Parts: sequence; structure tokens; C-alpha cells
Amino acid sequence: MASLDHVDLELLSALSEDPRATVVALAERLRLSRNTVQARMARLDKAGVFRSFERSIATSALGFPLEAFLAIGVRQVELPRITAELQGVPEVVQVHGLSGQTDLLALVACRDARHLFDVDARILSIEGVERTETSLVMSEAVPYRVSGLMQLARREP
Repeated sequence: MASLDHVDLELLSALSEDPRATVVALAERLRLSRNTVQARMARLDKAGVFRSFERSIATSALGFPLEAFLAIGVRQVELPRITAELQGVPEVVQVHGLSGQTDLLALVACRDARHLFDVDARILSIEGVERTETSLVMSEAVPYRVSGLMQLARREP
């Protein structure tokens, strides 16, 4: 991962505040040339700083209002294959590998409880998946954010 300087952090902060900002708007805001902003954006992208350029879309708008986290226990030796198979399940929105009792934590989106039951059954049928535990999402208490981390990073030497 690239080391971020003050200008990078200011650029990321501006993007965090206005993800739709154009390169020209960012250049004006930061008092930099368009070419400088473009070059820094390309370098940050190549370094893996940006997680995704996919818009974050509410699953409910797509007809999948029920979200749940599935804690998944697997046979460790089969983890790469299982992860690849989970990528093929359209209701799986995101998966994280964890340490501890749970091996994988998957966020899934479903139409209703019956659909969730079916998705869970499909995941349990993947060879090497030993167990799942389902927790319904009741609300998003703190959305994904990095603005606080950027503030801390600006203060660090």
C-alpha cells in the first residue's frame, strides 16, 4: 500500500466528502493542476487505495429488503474454493475472512425470510461449509466511513 502524503490525504478527504467530484472540481478545490490531481488519482488507484468504484446501492431498492449476516464455519483447507463459490451466489453482497470461531462473515440480501432460508441452505450445501449462524440486520447503526481515520492520519507524523 502506498504511503500517503498531506496532498493525498486532502484529495481523499475531498473525495470522501463529494464522491462525484470531477478531477477539475477537485483541482480547483485543492488549488492543484488538473494533471496533478489526475496523476495522483491514477497512482492511488494503482496502489489499491480505492476499494471500489461501484456505487453503493440500497439492496432494498433492488427488491431485496431483508439483509442478514451469516457467520460461516468451514474446513480451513477448502477456504479458497469456498470463497470462490460464495462469489457465485448473487445474494452474497460481501464476505470477510475472520479469525476466531467464525471463518467467514457474509452479508446477504434477500426478498423475504423464505428466500433467506433458501440462500442459507445453498451456502450450507457448498462442500466444506460445516455450519452457519444467521443474524438479521435490524439497522445500520454506523455506515462505512473513513473520514475519522483520515483526520487521524493527517495528525500522525
